[in-house]
Amino acid sequence: MKKLLLLIFVFVSFVSNAQDTIRIKKAIFEVLYSQKLEQPLWLTYRSTNRPTLVNRGTMDFYPESGVKTSDGADYYANQWDKGHLAPAATFSDNLDNLKQTFTYLNCMLQQQDLNRGEWRLLEEQERKWDDIEPLTVIVKTIFNPGVKLPTGATIPTQLEKHIYFEKSKKWKCYRFKNEKPTMSWIKYEVSCTSH
Repeated sequence: MKKLLLLIFVFVSFVSNAQDTIRIKKAIFEVLYSQKLEQPLWLTYRSTNRPTLVNRGTMDFYPESGVKTSDGADYYANQWDKGHLAPAATFSDNLDNLKQTFTYLNCMLQQQDLNRGEWRLLEEQERKWDDIEPLTVIVKTIFNPGVKLPTGATIPTQLEKHIYFEKSKKWKCYRFKNEKPTMSWIKYEVSCTSH
């Protein structure tokens, strides 16, 4: 009986851990999402020279059916913005693409000054670079160990952006602490060791 209970416990632990992280491919990005942390672990997208044809207006983030994500309560009355991993401005070429950027799968708890400052400026630079050549971008969230909010989601401690220049075959990588930045985004460039 003890062996049977142990086997059941091991199986249930395996299944619950396996269901914690979900890999989802959307039309404009692919994400590995942790339902336990209620945050993406990584997300990748291609940044190409798309025209800006639609405006985000009053769009807000929406939950995904069947996936336990963060929600509006995690971002209410605190310093955490709903930070896009795949930027809305990069996918403003049509309404379908823009709407996809507003899923909570593409949303991280990001310190507001970072999101509205140096992170945004790096996103703007990406759009200048993608005028010259297409980019593949990987955004990673790091939890060491991260702080869990009373509402359930866990705050990442660091954010990384790895940018691959597809024609010139080179990488640029950036690492930010998830806090108010103290210098220009250019100063957050680090050696690219893993992608």
